[in-house]
Amino acid sequence: MQLKLMKQFTYSINQETLGLFYGFMGVLGFSLTLPATRVAVTDFDAVFVGLGRAVVASVLAILILWVTRQPLPPRKLWPSLIIVAMGVIIGFPLLSAWAMQQLPAAHGAIITGLVPLATAIVATVRVGERPSFQFWIASITGSTTIVLFVLFSSGGSIQGAHVLLLGASFAAAIGYAEGGKLASILGGWQVICWALVFIAPILLIPVTLSIFEHGLIASPHAWLGFGYVSIISQFVAFFAWYHGMKVAGVARVSQIQLLQPFLTILFSAWLLHEQVTPLMLLATCIVIACVFIGKKALIRRR
Repeated sequence: MQLKLMKQFTYSINQETLGLFYGFMGVLGFSLTLPATRVAVTDFDAVFVGLGRAVVASVLAILILWVTRQPLPPRKLWPSLIIVAMGVIIGFPLLSAWAMQQLPAAHGAIITGLVPLATAIVATVRVGERPSFQFWIASITGSTTIVLFVLFSSGGSIQGAHVLLLGASFAAAIGYAEGGKLASILGGWQVICWALVFIAPILLIPVTLSIFEHGLIASPHAWLGFGYVSIISQFVAFFAWYHGMKVAGVARVSQIQLLQPFLTILFSAWLLHEQVTPLMLLATCIVIACVFIGKKALIRRR
């Protein structure tokens, strides 16, 4: 009996580690999203960058679904797929693209560190997960650090771009939690593929209007940034992200995204030559500590 329980415990630990690994791979892909978006919006219209990336990704989704002969999801799951699409295909990409026209990518990365706490809250409501008190303390501490960073770095005032990024963060949280819930039914990569397919026809209208109004003449760097957010940020990274949530749970894996500000700051300094201030590094170190504390906290999954 004890041997059986030990094997079950070991299996659970291995599954959680595997899920966190997939989650980290997803975060690694997401970490370049804001720098790539900032590069893209220097030449492209924000609507084209924010929504056009999903149109490109939907073509890839259609091809994969057709090649693998995936059955159409049951009608009862369609509302959930629409929620996913509204969060991670429309809400976050569009709002963050507008914000990146006004803020440095490294600055914006700290604000999006609120996503894990928001995701954990949505997971509690929608998925039925029950994080422990230690988990909530770690999440709230990390999120409070982020808010204080924004206030100090902006002289105590909140800019319009900050509000856009806060909206983007909560939109992403809803899409992540709902997608993590669906992943246990459809599979991780199927969730993002079907969400893209369902919403793509609606996006064609604003994307087409943006192209006619602003054109598609841009530098190679802008095209490279748009290509990254279309193929990696909006498509490939979600394969690992949702699969990780399926394996280890939505709230647990969401905490890995607290590492994203640190990674984005590094990429922004390396690729965009943006300034990394001591305040950024201090905020990031506190956030990383919160990740490790939250990782060890108990989370009950229904």
